[in-house]
Amino acid sequence: MDISIIICTYNRADNLQECFDCLATQEINSGFSWEVLLVDNNSSDHTKHFTEEYSTECNFHLRYTFASQQGLSFARNHGIKESKGSFLIFIDDDIRVSKKWLQSIYNTFITYQCDAVGGRIHIESPAKLPKWITPDMYGFLGHQDFGDQAHPMDGYKEYPFGGNMAIRHSVVNKIGLFDIEMGRKGEGLKKDELFKGEETDFFHRLADVGGKFYYQPDALVFHKILPHQLKQRFFLTLHNNAGQTQALRDKEEYKRTLAGIPLFIFIQLIRSMGKYVNQLTFDGINSSFRQLMNVYYFFGMAYGYYCK
Repeated sequence: MDISIIICTYNRADNLQECFDCLATQEINSGFSWEVLLVDNNSSDHTKHFTEEYSTECNFHLRYTFASQQGLSFARNHGIKESKGSFLIFIDDDIRVSKKWLQSIYNTFITYQCDAVGGRIHIESPAKLPKWITPDMYGFLGHQDFGDQAHPMDGYKEYPFGGNMAIRHSVVNKIGLFDIEMGRKGEGLKKDELFKGEETDFFHRLADVGGKFYYQPDALVFHKILPHQLKQRFFLTLHNNAGQTQALRDKEEYKRTLAGIPLFIFIQLIRSMGKYVNQLTFDGINSSFRQLMNVYYFFGMAYGYYCK
């Protein structure tokens, strides 16, 4: 098998129809074999029934597998172990791929002999985006676009996003699997579920061993934004948890601390709060929200160091 497309899902059976339908319309002009592996991460809805029914009529090879331990990283690792492809492509159940997506990823691997490929992710929202979500915040909704030209990525500043990423299967033999201590758990609706960073960690590890990355703009997908992702609480929780994770994974020993929290964190927190108050006063609530996210990030860092 040349390619395995791994889709991890949890209680989103109603998302799968559109996701699978887009895969069924792929325009392929070279002879490679591919499969779709649906990883059910302990769903309680009709995910299994729908997938098995769809597999009897679709024009591609669709397999269902069950991962009982909750967590996106665990589900992805399960998919890696169950997959048969030399190349592994990861998308989410709320992703709709464009017609040339699969062919372009395969061509990129073959042409550039790279270890990882990332494509464009454009967001699609059924509701109008709130004014406080400014373009520089689209990345928190999964948006990624490094331009119209294919080019190498360094794996640090530029690397694939989880909604549209591909690796050689052999990569996991070099750097291991996704860190199961990181990443979203469940539906991502609660604070203790909404963690990220596993993709960043994975690709930084690959870059550390000299992995070769390539960006392919023709590998375009569309990310369907869900209603809870348009709430301020989603963004604030995401940033707070990111700060907490950063602190918990910091191995540095600091001499100047208070309650286990490095003193410089207090300085950064106070500065971020000052900037937020200033922007709120002069620019209004919509323009200042991005700075409020920074405040929540440093609060998360402080809490993470306190808990270590």
